[in-house]
Amino acid sequence: MQFSETKFYIGQIINHKRFNYRGVIIDVDLSYSGTEEWYLKMAKSKPSKEQPWYYVIVNNSEIETYVAESNINIDRTGLPINHPQIYTYFDDLTSEGYILKNNNLT
Repeated sequence: MQFSETKFYIGQIINHKRFNYRGVIIDVDLSYSGTEEWYLKMAKSKPSKEQPWYYVIVNNSEIETYVAESNINIDRTGLPINHPQIYTYFDDLTSEGYILKNNNLT
């Protein structure tokens, strides 16, 4: 699913520009919706809050992150994401990314 205001979509595999990790998008906010405390502590580069932010599960970890659109690129390796929750959200991997489970439509 892609909103017209976003560059990326749920199920798409991405790379983080600054921290060089791979992950898959599991949800999208059209602008920042976290707390000011989290933003000041975690958003080190202070990206704009007035852009899409993505919930991402991180490859080879158990971590979920919240990432500004300006900090990610499309991952073009075609490699799957290794995360214990991957099949909680998705059914299968295609050349376009992961296919969202029907019961998780947002």
